[in-house]
Amino acid sequence: MNKNYKKLAIAFSGPSNSGKTTLVAKVSNILQDQGYKVCIVKHDPKDKARFDKPGKDSDKFSQTGANVAVVSPSRTTLFKQSTSSIEEIIELFGDFDFLLVEGLKTLPLPRISIFRDRLDETYFPVTDAIAHDDTINSNEIPSNIDKLDLNNPEEVISWIEKNAKRI
Repeated sequence: MNKNYKKLAIAFSGPSNSGKTTLVAKVSNILQDQGYKVCIVKHDPKDKARFDKPGKDSDKFSQTGANVAVVSPSRTTLFKQSTSSIEEIIELFGDFDFLLVEGLKTLPLPRISIFRDRLDETYFPVTDAIAHDDTINSNEIPSNIDKLDLNNPEEVISWIEKNAKRI
């Protein structure tokens, strides 16, 4: 049976500790529970991500400067010693229904910014919707930006289905 994948992409932004990862994880879990194939790209602007625990074989291999892939019965992990374009990553993922990107503010995708406690207006130019909790006064959000309930991932998914970019 040949499944037609949606190939819809959406990006999430926001300050540290705003709830981005939690929201992306909730959205991913719900979509997967509905039978969709989901891929996630996480931006690591400070180069903090590690390939493996120090001292383990795969970490030793990556420390040589080589590109390393670890293949197991249920997953493939790739550590490449150079950055990748979003197009290269999409090609690696193959078929999918939803691509959720955390970060990468300059990527031209519809974007949900996440805020708790305070708004950061520097995100407004790249934001299509704001997911916020009740610590944010929604009247302070510009009228051209959609407002979403940070604690209602189903509402966020509904917005994604209407606004995500087909890639």
